[in-house]
Amino acid sequence: LDHTEVSVVLDNEAIYGICQKKLDIKRPDYSDLNIIIGKTVSSMTASLRFDGELNVDLNEFQTNLVPFPRLHFMTSSIAPVTNKEKGGHESHTVNDITDHALQPANMLVKYTDFDVAEDKYMAISLNYRGDVKSKESNATVQWVKQQNKVSFVEWCPTGFKV
Repeated sequence: LDHTEVSVVLDNEAIYGICQKKLDIKRPDYSDLNIIIGKTVSSMTASLRFDGELNVDLNEFQTNLVPFPRLHFMTSSIAPVTNKEKGGHESHTVNDITDHALQPANMLVKYTDFDVAEDKYMAISLNYRGDVKSKESNATVQWVKQQNKVSFVEWCPTGFKV
């Protein structure tokens, strides 16, 4: 850990919960978990493979989201999570996707007693895939702030990275 700049924490129990509750897989196996992990890592590294208006370099994760060298553990979430039957006919706005991504049920780490209203973040990175414009993503960040969906620690007001 002394030589790690950014660590992505993944929790089997949380990913099992996502498979069971969101994807309706009664008994998920490791291949089901690996699909979710693969999609998460693929989304985080998409900027290395694709051009786009909202691309972020992995170095920016470390620079903007990790204020102190010893605080380098990132919690990931994924949204929208829908099963194959629902995926074809559900539409999601950027606000919906962002709201779902900030919910503990979509986090890839299970925190006991996590309270969205009480617990605080140091920083949040929102990585969108698909046809999302920067104007729309910035408006969504403003919406999250206005709705008090998250709160940040006082000593690190970094906020959002889109």
